[in-house]
Amino acid sequence: MKHRLLKSKGEWYKGDVMAIIDEALATGGDPNVSDAFTINGQPGDLYNCSSATTYRLKVDAGKTYLLRIINSIMNEEQFFGIAKHKLTLVATDASYTKQITADYLMISPGQTMDVLVTTNQSPSRYYIVSTPFADSTAPFDNTTTTAILQYNGNYKPPSSIPFPTLPTYNNKTAAENFTKRLRSLASKAHPVNVPRSITRSIFITVSVNQIYCPNASCSGPDGNRLSESLSNISFQTPTIDILQAYYRNLPKVYSGNFPTQPPYYFNFTGDVGNNTIYPSLGTKALIVNYNDAVEIVYQGTNVGAAENHPMHLHGYSFYVVGTGSGNFNKKTDPKSYNLIDPPEVNTVGVPKNGWVTIRFIADNPGVWFMHCHLERHASWGMNTVLIVKNGRTNATSIRPPPKYMPPCSKS
Repeated sequence: MKHRLLKSKGEWYKGDVMAIIDEALATGGDPNVSDAFTINGQPGDLYNCSSATTYRLKVDAGKTYLLRIINSIMNEEQFFGIAKHKLTLVATDASYTKQITADYLMISPGQTMDVLVTTNQSPSRYYIVSTPFADSTAPFDNTTTTAILQYNGNYKPPSSIPFPTLPTYNNKTAAENFTKRLRSLASKAHPVNVPRSITRSIFITVSVNQIYCPNASCSGPDGNRLSESLSNISFQTPTIDILQAYYRNLPKVYSGNFPTQPPYYFNFTGDVGNNTIYPSLGTKALIVNYNDAVEIVYQGTNVGAAENHPMHLHGYSFYVVGTGSGNFNKKTDPKSYNLIDPPEVNTVGVPKNGWVTIRFIADNPGVWFMHCHLERHASWGMNTVLIVKNGRTNATSIRPPPKYMPPCSKS
């Protein structure tokens, strides 16, 4: 018998979360890191404030449980494991995968993973643990959150609860070894539809940048403001939302000329010099036709503080057909693409100083946000908007708004 349970990983701040990000945006520096991570709302046994309220997942021996792991942390990817229990991944981002049995998961902000856990150990208590994965020089919350897998029944509580062994916070190899194992189920009942004949090919660089600060109030590097960019464009959020502007043909809200190639090419993952530190500012959308077969190559760069960037696209799941280190080679790297059973997800990590390729059919018309799922990066401009044009029928066109749309209010 299988039981369905929910596991959510979040953060705890000793402060007003919105005030923290507002202060960071005002000063141009890094936001304060969280004071703790949580599992189902509790930091766990390693914190005095929550040792009495640590979340306990009570289980019966000899059964298999389905856990849905959700990373709701804003700025850190996470390793996750349960002491002495194997994790069998069966789905990610609501799409089935070939089963992967592992000692740990690596899960990005916004991702979900469905995991089978069989309670086949001696009835006792075992730690459930989550720790950060952070492979850059940016500040991060380097703490550990815990919960307890607690067997039902009469037994003597252990003098010391077993603790799982997870990779160190900066173990890039461990993170990549896990994600590279992901494969779609690709069965007759669950077929894949990987685009083979591409009609829109897009290459996007992903960078950490700076913006010149004209006064002494900025606390970012070299007295500048921290910034982020896609293809060296730092996204500027308009006062009128792009969905409304697109639907109603409102002028001067955004431009539809987000480049399909970077403004210029350089040694993306090598010595980048200073010529790419300062991005241009703009509100530019990437526009594709309905039913286009889209390929996007995300290229990480060594500009600023290079790190893994979990890129997320609203409105779509996509196939991750390839990934690698260094600069993408358009002649040789596509030969390594997996077009048979690539994982179907809605968030993918662009490796530090590496690249990743995704493919999808643009069959969901509308205006869709594309951004890094690290909140501080999205706030600093590592975003754009994907506009998928209408098809030829009502069924393949964007839905109209309701007759009355309640207005937003700041009060």
